[in-house]
Amino acid sequence: MRTPSTDRLLGRVWILFAAVNVVLMWLLPGQETVPFHLVWISLALVYGFTTWPLSWMVAALAAVTTSTGAILAHHAAVGEIRWEETAEEPLMAVIFIVMAWHVHRRHVLLHEMRRIGAAERDRAHRQELLVRLASHELRTPLTIARGYTELLRGTHDDAATLEDTAVMLDELDKATRIAHRLVTLMQLEQPDLVRPVDLDSELSRIVRRWSPTAARDWSAHSTIGLSRVNPERLEAALDCLIENAVKFTRPGDRIALVGRRDATGWTVEVCDSGTGIAAEAVPELLSGPTGRPTATGTGLGLAIVRAVAGSLGGRLTVRPEPSGGARVGLRVPERLPAGPVPAPGGPTRIVDGLRRLPDPDPAR
Repeated sequence: MRTPSTDRLLGRVWILFAAVNVVLMWLLPGQETVPFHLVWISLALVYGFTTWPLSWMVAALAAVTTSTGAILAHHAAVGEIRWEETAEEPLMAVIFIVMAWHVHRRHVLLHEMRRIGAAERDRAHRQELLVRLASHELRTPLTIARGYTELLRGTHDDAATLEDTAVMLDELDKATRIAHRLVTLMQLEQPDLVRPVDLDSELSRIVRRWSPTAARDWSAHSTIGLSRVNPERLEAALDCLIENAVKFTRPGDRIALVGRRDATGWTVEVCDSGTGIAAEAVPELLSGPTGRPTATGTGLGLAIVRAVAGSLGGRLTVRPEPSGGARVGLRVPERLPAGPVPAPGGPTRIVDGLRRLPDPDPAR
């Protein structure tokens, strides 16, 4: 790494090298071509690899031009070389000035790039810190507010209070989800620690975790097997998709987590029998700007899913269910893992979040 001390060291080494070659020019009249060009070449190299103030560059140019020019003129005067050969002196000086101008422009550009990079890192750090602190500070009062609301519901049984507190709980849940997703988005900026994961078991576990939260017909069916992923991030993305599926389905509707592998990769989809997604909204979901509010929410969930898919080199997929509803998921390119692959878990159906039964119709 270049530092001011290394610049000074290189400058001193060049001064010594140039002085030796100037002496050789004086001692070897008629054979001064090689040391002459070595002086100029070494000057160009050391100037290119270091950062000199303008005054240093002018002083070095003047010293080289004066010393080598005087020697060439002396050798021409005593008849050792022809006067035409002294024309190399101004030509080399002009070439060096042109080179120095380009190097100066490069130094200015690099300095500006470093300044912009440092400013961008500082801005990103401050933004992350702000969101992290805001999310953390929000979650505690939200939890307290939810506790007091539930306490209020438990001590009053009149219809108006129950209706009002239900609205309050719903809004508190929305605020809590937003705070949680902000934290998740920040965590996605950290290094992605992937490891081999049995996705079939992982999808079944995620469905079991969700099944008590909503009265839906939950099921999981996957034939992916092993893959190298960050399971926490994959779960965060699937949570966003499942939460959206719950939002657009009614009690008794179907929500299935389906995984499949082919020769080029694997796909995980959340399939539901809800209201589906309008065709005109699909392009916006697939390629619209991230972080912008969507027709159905804040857009944070979409940003998380895209970020997770992108970290795996994959993409978001959206398509309608043939029987109604939507299929939203992640498509990840990946070759089949080397070595033995465990037998994929069979299709499962989650009933009341307690039992795990074979799914008689996994294609649903």
